[in-house]
Amino acid sequence: MNYCSHCGARVTLRIPESDSLPRYVCDQCHTIHYQNPKLVIGCIPLWEDQILLCRRAIEPRYGFWTLPAGFMENGETTTQAAARETLEEALAVVEIGALYTLFNVPHINQVHLFFQARLLEPCFGAGTESLEVRLFTAQDLPWDEIAFASVRQTLKHFVSERQSGAFGFHLGDIHPLPDQHILYSAIPPNNFIP
Repeated sequence: MNYCSHCGARVTLRIPESDSLPRYVCDQCHTIHYQNPKLVIGCIPLWEDQILLCRRAIEPRYGFWTLPAGFMENGETTTQAAARETLEEALAVVEIGALYTLFNVPHINQVHLFFQARLLEPCFGAGTESLEVRLFTAQDLPWDEIAFASVRQTLKHFVSERQSGAFGFHLGDIHPLPDQHILYSAIPPNNFIP
């Protein structure tokens, strides 16, 4: 950031008084510009025993498969974001269910949330950000072509729990390793009872 969005003057990266982190501060009007993580919201759209995936038509990870997901917009709820992203990327209408996974991805300043969802009918197609959209059984999931670690972990949990029929909520962190592999660490359930 170079200029203040309020008055147009130059900004300086510094730690403001009574703060502990560097922020962009306007040198003229003294507005503090906070930069916060982005929310990536998606869902696991189901039709009977199949999961709907989209092959990405955009970078990053062009040509790889993913669950329909994207950045949450101002003025919408997380469930509205999941339904909107599914409609945009897969031209599919879903009923959003329970929150299923939440992944902190601090190295890219994002938080990824995935909901369980049900396709209202088996109608779908490729939106502008998708090359193709397909239903996959658990046995046919393209594991070697999954775009993101958060999607891979969500699918692993879902496939495993679907066999037992008992679904939980999963919280974890995703970090890059020096060799460009991704480390996923599950956060144990909180046993705190208020």
